[in-house]
Amino acid sequence: MDLAHWIERHARFAPGAVAIRFDGREIAYAELAQSVGRAAGALAARGVRRGDAVAYLGLNHPAALALLFACARLGAVFTPLNWRLAPPELARVLADCPPRLLFAEKAFAETLPHSIDIRVLEEDAGAPPAPHGGEDMPVLLCYTSGSTGAPKGVVLSQRALLWNAVNSTHMHDLTSADRVLTTLPLFHVGGLNIQTTPALHAGASVTLHPRFDPQAALEAIERERITLAVLVPAQLSAMMELPRWKSADLSSLRMITTGSTIVPEAFVRKVAARGVPVIQVYGSTETCPIAAYVRASDALRKAGSAGVAALHCEVKVVGEDGAVLPAGSDGEILVRGPNLASGYWRAPEETARAFKDGWYRSGDVGHFDGEGHLYVVSRIKDVIISGGENIYPAEVESVLLECPAIEEACVVGRPEPRWGEVVAAAVVLKPGCRMTEAEAMALFQGRIARYKHPREVRFLERLPRSALGKIQKEAVRAVLENR
Repeated sequence: MDLAHWIERHARFAPGAVAIRFDGREIAYAELAQSVGRAAGALAARGVRRGDAVAYLGLNHPAALALLFACARLGAVFTPLNWRLAPPELARVLADCPPRLLFAEKAFAETLPHSIDIRVLEEDAGAPPAPHGGEDMPVLLCYTSGSTGAPKGVVLSQRALLWNAVNSTHMHDLTSADRVLTTLPLFHVGGLNIQTTPALHAGASVTLHPRFDPQAALEAIERERITLAVLVPAQLSAMMELPRWKSADLSSLRMITTGSTIVPEAFVRKVAARGVPVIQVYGSTETCPIAAYVRASDALRKAGSAGVAALHCEVKVVGEDGAVLPAGSDGEILVRGPNLASGYWRAPEETARAFKDGWYRSGDVGHFDGEGHLYVVSRIKDVIISGGENIYPAEVESVLLECPAIEEACVVGRPEPRWGEVVAAAVVLKPGCRMTEAEAMALFQGRIARYKHPREVRFLERLPRSALGKIQKEAVRAVLENR
Protein backbone atom coordinates (compact mmCIF):
# COMPACT_ATOMS: atom_id res chain seq x y z
CA MET A 1 0.00 0.00 0.00
CA ASP A 2 1.04 3.61 -0.50
CA LEU A 3 0.40 6.77 1.56
CA ALA A 4 -2.53 7.81 -0.65
CA HIS A 5 -4.35 4.85 0.89
CA TRP A 6 -4.63 6.89 4.12
CA ILE A 7 -6.75 9.52 2.40
CA GLU A 8 -8.83 7.01 0.45
CA ARG A 9 -9.70 5.01 3.57
CA HIS A 10 -10.67 8.08 5.59
CA ALA A 11 -12.79 9.21 2.64
CA ARG A 12 -14.58 5.87 2.92
CA PHE A 13 -14.92 5.92 6.72
CA ALA A 14 -15.86 9.60 7.13
CA PRO A 15 -16.27 11.31 3.73
CA GLY A 16 -17.66 14.52 5.21
CA ALA A 17 -15.04 14.92 7.94
CA VAL A 18 -12.88 18.01 7.44
CA ALA A 19 -9.33 17.17 6.37
CA ILE A 20 -7.98 20.67 5.66
CA ARG A 21 -9.10 24.20 6.50
CA PHE A 22 -7.44 26.76 4.26
CA ASP A 23 -8.22 30.36 3.35
CA GLY A 24 -11.82 30.16 4.59
CA ARG A 25 -12.49 26.82 2.86
CA GLU A 26 -13.15 23.41 4.38
CA ILE A 27 -11.90 20.44 2.38
CA ALA A 28 -13.49 17.15 3.41
CA TYR A 29 -11.64 13.84 3.18
CA ALA A 30 -13.79 12.81 0.19
CA GLU A 31 -12.81 16.01 -1.63
CA LEU A 32 -9.16 15.60 -0.68
CA ALA A 33 -9.21 12.03 -2.04
CA GLN A 34 -10.60 13.37 -5.31
CA SER A 35 -7.88 16.05 -5.43
CA VAL A 36 -5.20 13.42 -4.90
CA GLY A 37 -6.70 11.34 -7.71
CA ARG A 38 -6.83 14.32 -10.07
CA ALA A 39 -3.27 15.30 -9.20
CA ALA A 40 -2.04 11.75 -9.82
CA GLY A 41 -3.85 11.78 -13.17
CA ALA A 42 -2.36 15.15 -14.12
CA LEU A 43 1.15 13.94 -13.24
CA ALA A 44 0.75 10.70 -15.18
CA ALA A 45 -0.65 12.56 -18.20
CA ARG A 46 2.51 14.70 -18.23
CA GLY A 47 4.84 11.74 -18.20
CA VAL A 48 5.60 11.30 -14.49
CA ARG A 49 6.56 7.72 -13.80
CA ARG A 50 7.81 5.64 -10.91
CA GLY A 51 11.01 7.16 -9.47
CA ASP A 52 10.58 10.60 -11.11
CA ALA A 53 10.92 13.77 -9.02
CA VAL A 54 8.09 16.31 -8.84
CA ALA A 55 9.00 19.70 -7.35
CA TYR A 56 6.76 22.31 -5.72
CA LEU A 57 7.63 25.95 -5.04
CA GLY A 58 5.12 27.98 -3.09
CA LEU A 59 3.69 28.90 0.26
CA ASN A 60 1.73 26.33 2.26
CA HIS A 61 -1.22 25.21 0.13
CA PRO A 62 -3.50 22.15 -0.01
CA ALA A 63 -2.10 21.48 -3.50
CA ALA A 64 1.28 20.69 -1.94
CA LEU A 65 -0.28 17.98 0.21
CA ALA A 66 -2.27 16.63 -2.75
CA LEU A 67 1.00 16.44 -4.71
CA LEU A 68 2.71 14.50 -1.92
CA PHE A 69 -0.02 11.85 -1.83
CA ALA A 70 -0.29 11.79 -5.64
CA CYS A 71 3.45 11.11 -5.84
CA ALA A 72 3.02 8.32 -3.30
CA ARG A 73 0.38 6.70 -5.53
CA LEU A 74 2.63 6.87 -8.61
CA GLY A 75 5.84 5.91 -6.84
CA ALA A 76 7.26 9.35 -7.62
CA VAL A 77 9.27 11.60 -5.31
CA PHE A 78 7.83 14.88 -3.99
CA THR A 79 10.43 17.66 -3.67
CA PRO A 80 9.18 20.74 -1.79
CA LEU A 81 11.41 23.74 -2.49
CA ASN A 82 12.32 26.44 0.01
CA TRP A 83 10.65 29.62 -1.30
CA ARG A 84 12.96 31.71 0.87
CA LEU A 85 16.02 30.76 -1.17
CA ALA A 86 17.61 33.15 -3.62
CA PRO A 87 17.48 32.17 -7.35
CA PRO A 88 21.10 30.89 -7.42
CA GLU A 89 20.36 28.63 -4.45
CA LEU A 90 17.22 27.23 -6.06
CA ALA A 91 19.19 26.64 -9.25
CA ARG A 92 21.71 24.50 -7.35
CA VAL A 93 18.95 22.36 -5.84
CA LEU A 94 17.22 21.89 -9.20
CA ALA A 95 20.55 20.99 -10.82
CA ASP A 96 21.18 18.34 -8.16
CA CYS A 97 17.84 16.63 -8.82
CA PRO A 98 16.19 17.89 -12.01
CA PRO A 99 12.44 17.29 -11.57
CA ARG A 100 10.24 15.76 -14.25
CA LEU A 101 7.74 18.52 -13.42
CA LEU A 102 8.00 21.72 -11.41
CA PHE A 103 4.81 23.25 -10.02
CA ALA A 104 4.89 26.78 -8.67
CA GLU A 105 2.54 29.37 -7.30
CA LYS A 106 2.15 32.34 -9.60
CA ALA A 107 4.16 34.62 -7.30
CA PHE A 108 7.21 32.36 -7.62
CA ALA A 109 6.81 31.07 -11.18
CA GLU A 110 8.47 34.13 -12.75
CA THR A 111 11.84 33.25 -11.20
CA LEU A 112 11.88 29.71 -12.59
CA PRO A 113 12.07 28.25 -16.09
CA HIS A 114 9.46 25.76 -17.27
CA SER A 115 7.27 25.82 -14.16
CA ILE A 116 3.60 24.79 -14.22
CA ASP A 117 0.86 26.63 -12.35
CA ILE A 118 -0.56 24.56 -9.48
CA ARG A 119 -4.09 25.10 -10.83
CA VAL A 120 -3.30 22.44 -13.43
CA LEU A 121 -3.72 19.92 -10.62
CA GLU A 122 -7.45 20.67 -10.44
CA GLU A 123 -8.01 19.94 -14.13
CA ASP A 124 -9.82 16.78 -15.12
CA ALA A 125 -7.10 14.37 -16.24
CA GLY A 126 -9.39 11.35 -16.55
CA ALA A 127 -9.49 8.34 -14.26
CA PRO A 128 -6.80 8.23 -11.57
CA PRO A 129 -3.95 5.90 -12.53
CA ALA A 130 -3.45 2.55 -10.86
CA PRO A 131 -1.20 2.64 -7.78
CA HIS A 132 2.50 2.09 -8.49
CA GLY A 133 3.92 3.15 -5.13
CA GLY A 134 4.84 1.07 -2.13
CA GLU A 135 6.18 1.36 1.40
CA ASP A 136 9.81 0.97 0.39
CA MET A 137 9.63 3.55 -2.42
CA PRO A 138 11.19 7.00 -1.90
CA VAL A 139 8.42 9.60 -1.64
CA LEU A 140 9.97 12.74 -0.16
CA LEU A 141 13.19 14.56 -1.01
CA CYS A 142 13.93 17.42 1.40
CA TYR A 143 16.98 19.58 0.86
CA THR A 144 19.15 20.69 3.72
CA SER A 145 22.53 22.36 3.41
CA GLY A 146 25.59 20.25 4.11
CA SER A 147 28.50 21.26 6.31
CA THR A 148 30.16 22.71 3.20
CA GLY A 149 27.09 24.79 2.38
CA ALA A 150 26.19 22.68 -0.67
CA PRO A 151 22.57 21.50 -0.93
CA LYS A 152 22.05 17.94 0.27
CA GLY A 153 18.88 15.98 -0.54
CA VAL A 154 17.54 13.73 2.22
CA VAL A 155 15.60 10.77 0.79
CA LEU A 156 12.64 9.58 2.87
CA SER A 157 10.60 6.50 1.98
CA GLN A 158 6.87 5.97 2.36
CA ARG A 159 7.67 3.56 5.18
CA ALA A 160 9.61 6.31 7.00
CA LEU A 161 6.61 8.68 6.84
CA LEU A 162 4.31 5.91 8.06
CA TRP A 163 6.40 5.08 11.13
CA ASN A 164 6.98 8.78 11.80
CA ALA A 165 3.19 9.21 11.85
CA VAL A 166 2.88 6.35 14.34
CA ASN A 167 5.51 7.99 16.55
CA SER A 168 3.65 11.31 16.34
CA THR A 169 0.39 9.60 17.26
CA HIS A 170 1.96 8.33 20.46
CA MET A 171 3.72 11.61 21.16
CA HIS A 172 0.54 13.69 20.92
CA ASP A 173 -2.14 11.09 21.76
CA LEU A 174 -3.36 12.07 18.30
CA THR A 175 -6.91 11.10 17.26
CA SER A 176 -9.41 11.95 14.53
CA ALA A 177 -10.97 14.47 16.92
CA ASP A 178 -7.87 16.68 16.93
CA ARG A 179 -7.57 20.01 15.15
CA VAL A 180 -3.99 20.74 14.15
CA LEU A 181 -2.61 24.18 13.27
CA THR A 182 0.21 24.18 10.70
CA THR A 183 2.11 27.43 10.24
CA LEU A 184 5.64 26.11 9.70
CA PRO A 185 6.54 25.85 6.00
CA LEU A 186 5.83 22.49 4.38
CA PHE A 187 9.26 22.51 2.74
CA HIS A 188 10.57 21.80 6.24
CA VAL A 189 10.23 18.21 7.35
CA GLY A 190 9.04 19.59 10.71
CA GLY A 191 6.18 21.55 9.17
CA LEU A 192 5.21 18.57 7.05
CA ASN A 193 5.76 15.61 9.35
CA ILE A 194 5.63 16.50 13.05
CA GLN A 195 1.85 16.92 12.98
CA THR A 196 0.53 17.57 9.44
CA THR A 197 0.93 14.19 7.74
CA PRO A 198 0.36 12.35 11.05
CA ALA A 199 -2.95 14.24 11.43
CA LEU A 200 -4.04 13.08 7.98
CA HIS A 201 -2.99 9.54 8.89
CA ALA A 202 -5.21 9.75 11.98
CA GLY A 203 -8.21 11.32 10.19
CA ALA A 204 -7.84 14.60 12.09
CA SER A 205 -8.25 18.06 10.53
CA VAL A 206 -5.42 20.44 9.64
CA THR A 207 -5.81 24.21 9.65
CA LEU A 208 -3.18 25.27 7.14
CA HIS A 209 -1.79 28.82 7.00
CA PRO A 210 0.16 29.95 3.91
CA ARG A 211 2.87 31.33 6.19
CA PHE A 212 3.27 32.21 9.84
CA ASP A 213 1.66 35.36 11.17
CA PRO A 214 1.51 35.62 14.99
CA GLN A 215 -1.83 37.46 15.06
CA ALA A 216 -3.43 35.04 12.59
CA ALA A 217 -2.10 32.07 14.55
CA LEU A 218 -3.65 33.30 17.80
CA GLU A 219 -6.94 34.05 16.08
CA ALA A 220 -7.01 30.59 14.51
CA ILE A 221 -6.39 28.91 17.87
CA GLU A 222 -9.40 30.70 19.31
CA ARG A 223 -11.72 30.53 16.28
CA GLU A 224 -10.96 26.98 15.13
CA ARG A 225 -10.58 25.58 18.65
CA ILE A 226 -7.15 24.21 17.79
CA THR A 227 -6.00 21.30 19.96
CA LEU A 228 -2.42 20.81 18.73
CA ALA A 229 0.19 23.12 17.21
CA VAL A 230 3.88 23.02 16.38
CA LEU A 231 5.53 26.37 17.05
CA VAL A 232 9.29 26.90 17.16
CA PRO A 233 10.68 29.26 19.84
CA ALA A 234 10.93 32.22 17.44
CA GLN A 235 7.24 31.86 16.57
CA LEU A 236 6.22 31.56 20.21
CA SER A 237 8.29 34.63 21.08
CA ALA A 238 6.50 36.63 18.37
CA MET A 239 3.12 35.51 19.70
CA MET A 240 4.04 36.31 23.30
CA GLU A 241 4.96 39.86 22.25
CA LEU A 242 1.37 40.48 21.13
CA PRO A 243 -0.82 42.41 23.61
CA ARG A 244 -3.57 39.80 23.29
CA TRP A 245 -1.31 36.87 24.25
CA LYS A 246 -2.14 37.23 27.94
CA SER A 247 -5.91 37.22 27.36
CA ALA A 248 -6.26 34.94 24.33
CA ASP A 249 -8.45 31.88 24.82
CA LEU A 250 -6.03 28.95 24.65
CA SER A 251 -8.30 26.54 26.48
CA SER A 252 -8.73 24.26 23.45
CA LEU A 253 -4.99 23.55 23.19
CA ARG A 254 -3.97 20.19 24.62
CA MET A 255 -0.29 21.00 24.10
CA ILE A 256 2.19 23.02 22.06
CA THR A 257 5.09 21.17 20.46
CA THR A 258 8.37 23.00 20.04
CA GLY A 259 11.90 22.19 18.96
CA SER A 260 14.33 22.78 16.07
CA THR A 261 16.90 24.17 18.49
CA ILE A 262 18.03 23.77 22.11
CA VAL A 263 15.06 25.06 24.13
CA PRO A 264 15.92 26.32 27.63
CA GLU A 265 13.84 25.20 30.59
CA ALA A 266 13.00 28.83 31.45
CA PHE A 267 11.47 29.34 27.99
CA VAL A 268 9.30 26.24 28.31
CA ARG A 269 8.02 27.43 31.69
CA LYS A 270 7.34 30.93 30.36
CA VAL A 271 5.05 29.60 27.63
CA ALA A 272 3.49 27.04 29.95
CA ALA A 273 2.50 29.85 32.32
CA ARG A 274 -0.52 30.35 30.02
CA GLY A 275 -1.76 26.95 31.15
CA VAL A 276 -0.75 24.97 28.05
CA PRO A 277 1.75 22.09 28.29
CA VAL A 278 4.83 22.69 26.11
CA ILE A 279 6.56 19.56 24.88
CA GLN A 280 9.84 19.24 23.03
CA VAL A 281 10.55 17.07 20.01
CA TYR A 282 14.05 16.09 18.95
CA GLY A 283 15.14 14.98 15.52
CA SER A 284 16.32 16.11 12.10
CA THR A 285 15.41 15.87 8.44
CA GLU A 286 17.22 12.52 8.42
CA THR A 287 14.88 11.15 11.12
CA CYS A 288 11.69 12.34 9.36
CA PRO A 289 12.00 14.14 11.98
CA ILE A 290 10.62 12.52 15.15
CA ALA A 291 13.34 10.68 17.08
CA ALA A 292 12.63 11.61 20.72
CA TYR A 293 10.02 13.61 22.56
CA VAL A 294 8.54 14.66 25.87
CA ARG A 295 4.95 13.62 26.54
CA ALA A 296 2.46 16.09 28.01
CA SER A 297 2.48 14.35 31.39
CA ASP A 298 6.19 15.20 31.75
CA ALA A 299 6.05 18.68 30.20
CA LEU A 300 6.93 20.59 33.37
CA ARG A 301 8.74 17.86 35.28
CA LYS A 302 11.18 17.46 32.40
CA ALA A 303 11.16 21.02 31.05
CA GLY A 304 14.29 21.53 28.97
CA SER A 305 14.59 17.87 28.08
CA ALA A 306 14.30 16.54 24.52
CA GLY A 307 12.45 13.55 25.95
CA VAL A 308 12.91 9.81 25.56
CA ALA A 309 13.36 7.78 22.39
CA ALA A 310 10.23 7.72 20.22
CA LEU A 311 7.96 4.69 20.50
CA HIS A 312 9.51 3.11 17.40
CA CYS A 313 13.04 4.51 17.72
CA GLU A 314 16.26 3.80 19.51
CA VAL A 315 18.54 6.59 20.70
CA LYS A 316 21.98 6.21 22.24
CA VAL A 317 24.84 8.50 23.26
CA VAL A 318 28.35 7.37 22.37
CA GLY A 319 31.91 8.51 22.93
CA GLU A 320 34.61 9.03 20.33
CA ASP A 321 35.36 5.28 20.39
CA GLY A 322 31.72 4.43 19.67
CA ALA A 323 31.08 2.98 23.11
CA VAL A 324 27.75 3.75 24.77
CA LEU A 325 28.20 6.33 27.53
CA PRO A 326 26.55 6.20 30.97
CA ALA A 327 23.90 8.65 32.14
CA GLY A 328 25.25 12.14 32.66
CA SER A 329 28.10 11.80 30.15
CA ASP A 330 28.03 13.94 27.02
CA GLY A 331 28.63 12.31 23.65
CA GLU A 332 27.27 12.12 20.12
CA ILE A 333 23.58 11.27 19.73
CA LEU A 334 22.80 8.33 17.42
CA VAL A 335 19.33 7.30 16.22
CA ARG A 336 17.99 4.05 14.75
CA GLY A 337 14.48 3.20 13.58
CA PRO A 338 12.16 2.58 10.60
CA ASN A 339 11.63 6.35 10.26
CA LEU A 340 15.23 7.02 9.20
CA ALA A 341 16.09 8.40 5.78
CA SER A 342 17.38 6.03 3.11
CA GLY A 343 20.37 8.32 2.66
CA TYR A 344 21.36 11.40 0.68
CA TRP A 345 20.46 11.89 -2.97
CA ARG A 346 23.39 11.01 -5.24
CA ALA A 347 25.84 11.34 -2.33
CA PRO A 348 27.09 7.86 -1.36
CA GLU A 349 30.09 9.13 0.59
CA GLU A 350 27.95 11.51 2.68
CA THR A 351 25.46 8.69 3.23
CA ALA A 352 28.18 6.29 4.39
CA ARG A 353 29.50 8.85 6.87
CA ALA A 354 26.10 9.65 8.38
CA PHE A 355 24.47 6.20 8.35
CA LYS A 356 26.40 3.25 9.74
CA ASP A 357 25.14 -0.17 10.83
CA GLY A 358 21.58 1.15 10.78
CA TRP A 359 22.37 4.13 13.04
CA TYR A 360 22.19 7.79 12.02
CA ARG A 361 25.02 9.91 13.42
CA SER A 362 23.28 13.16 14.31
CA GLY A 363 26.33 15.31 14.96
CA ASP A 364 24.56 16.58 18.09
CA VAL A 365 26.03 16.34 21.56
CA GLY A 366 23.92 15.39 24.56
CA HIS A 367 23.41 13.03 27.47
CA PHE A 368 20.73 11.02 29.23
CA ASP A 369 19.69 11.63 32.79
CA GLY A 370 19.06 8.81 35.24
CA GLU A 371 15.51 8.34 33.97
CA GLY A 372 16.51 8.03 30.32
CA HIS A 373 15.54 11.55 29.27
CA LEU A 374 17.73 13.09 26.61
CA TYR A 375 19.30 16.54 26.99
CA VAL A 376 20.89 18.15 23.92
CA VAL A 377 23.70 20.49 24.90
CA SER A 378 25.47 21.50 21.69
CA ARG A 379 26.21 20.52 18.10
CA ILE A 380 29.24 18.93 16.56
CA LYS A 381 28.16 20.11 13.15
CA ASP A 382 29.06 23.68 12.41
CA VAL A 383 25.49 24.93 12.06
CA ILE A 384 23.64 28.04 13.24
CA ILE A 385 19.93 27.64 14.01
CA SER A 386 18.09 30.94 13.75
CA GLY A 387 14.34 30.96 14.19
CA GLY A 388 14.22 27.25 13.38
CA GLU A 389 16.23 27.67 10.15
CA ASN A 390 19.55 25.89 9.66
CA ILE A 391 22.34 28.19 8.45
CA TYR A 392 25.76 26.82 7.56
CA PRO A 393 28.68 29.22 8.10
CA ALA A 394 30.63 27.90 5.11
CA GLU A 395 27.90 29.10 2.76
CA VAL A 396 27.92 32.62 4.24
CA GLU A 397 31.71 32.75 4.40
CA SER A 398 31.99 31.82 0.71
CA VAL A 399 30.04 34.96 -0.25
CA LEU A 400 32.35 37.16 1.82
CA LEU A 401 35.51 35.53 0.50
CA GLU A 402 34.50 36.20 -3.10
CA CYS A 403 34.97 39.91 -2.41
CA PRO A 404 38.43 41.05 -3.60
CA ALA A 405 38.87 43.28 -0.54
CA ILE A 406 38.40 40.48 2.00
CA GLU A 407 41.34 38.37 3.11
CA GLU A 408 39.63 36.14 5.68
CA ALA A 409 36.15 35.61 7.09
CA CYS A 410 34.67 33.63 9.95
CA VAL A 411 30.92 33.27 10.52
CA VAL A 412 29.40 32.15 13.82
CA GLY A 413 26.08 32.18 15.61
CA ARG A 414 25.54 34.90 18.19
CA PRO A 415 22.91 34.29 20.91
CA GLU A 416 19.77 36.38 20.48
CA PRO A 417 16.66 36.16 22.70
CA ARG A 418 14.00 36.05 19.99
CA TRP A 419 15.67 33.96 17.26
CA GLY A 420 17.88 31.77 19.43
CA GLU A 421 20.89 32.71 17.31
CA VAL A 422 21.65 35.21 14.58
CA VAL A 423 24.47 35.22 12.05
CA ALA A 424 27.54 37.32 12.85
CA ALA A 425 30.72 37.64 10.83
CA ALA A 426 34.31 38.58 11.58
CA VAL A 427 36.26 39.85 8.58
CA VAL A 428 39.91 40.63 7.93
CA LEU A 429 40.52 43.01 5.02
CA LYS A 430 43.46 42.80 2.64
CA PRO A 431 46.22 45.40 3.21
CA GLY A 432 45.23 48.82 1.92
CA CYS A 433 41.55 47.93 1.47
CA ARG A 434 38.64 49.69 3.13
CA MET A 435 35.05 48.60 3.61
CA THR A 436 32.09 49.59 5.76
CA GLU A 437 29.73 47.21 7.51
CA ALA A 438 26.92 48.30 5.16
CA GLU A 439 29.08 47.50 2.13
CA ALA A 440 29.87 44.06 3.53
CA MET A 441 26.20 43.31 4.16
CA ALA A 442 25.31 44.46 0.64
CA LEU A 443 27.39 41.58 -0.73
CA PHE A 444 24.58 39.18 0.22
CA GLN A 445 21.74 40.90 -1.63
CA GLY A 446 20.18 38.46 -4.09
CA ARG A 447 22.85 35.85 -3.37
CA ILE A 448 21.46 33.89 -0.44
CA ALA A 449 18.23 33.93 1.55
CA ARG A 450 17.78 36.95 3.80
CA TYR A 451 17.60 34.89 6.99
CA LYS A 452 21.20 33.82 6.30
CA HIS A 453 22.50 37.41 6.08
CA PRO A 454 24.75 38.52 8.95
CA ARG A 455 23.21 40.84 11.50
CA GLU A 456 26.68 42.15 12.27
CA VAL A 457 30.02 42.32 10.46
CA ARG A 458 33.01 43.13 12.64
CA PHE A 459 36.37 44.06 11.09
CA LEU A 460 39.38 42.57 12.87
CA GLU A 461 43.11 42.89 12.31
CA ARG A 462 43.46 39.10 12.47
CA LEU A 463 41.38 36.05 13.32
CA PRO A 464 42.29 34.12 16.50
CA ARG A 465 43.97 30.83 15.63
CA SER A 466 45.25 27.78 17.46
CA ALA A 467 48.89 26.72 17.54
CA LEU A 468 48.15 24.59 14.46
CA GLY A 469 46.72 27.58 12.60
CA LYS A 470 43.05 26.57 12.87
CA ILE A 471 40.59 29.44 13.36
CA GLN A 472 39.24 29.34 16.92
CA LYS A 473 35.54 29.91 16.40
CA GLU A 474 34.80 30.09 20.12
CA ALA A 475 37.26 32.97 20.42
CA VAL A 476 35.65 34.68 17.42
CA ARG A 477 32.24 34.20 18.99
CA ALA A 478 33.48 35.73 22.25
CA VAL A 479 34.77 38.80 20.38
CA LEU A 480 31.47 39.25 18.57
CA GLU A 481 29.39 38.75 21.70
CA ASN A 482 31.45 41.32 23.60
CA ARG A 483 29.98 44.28 21.75
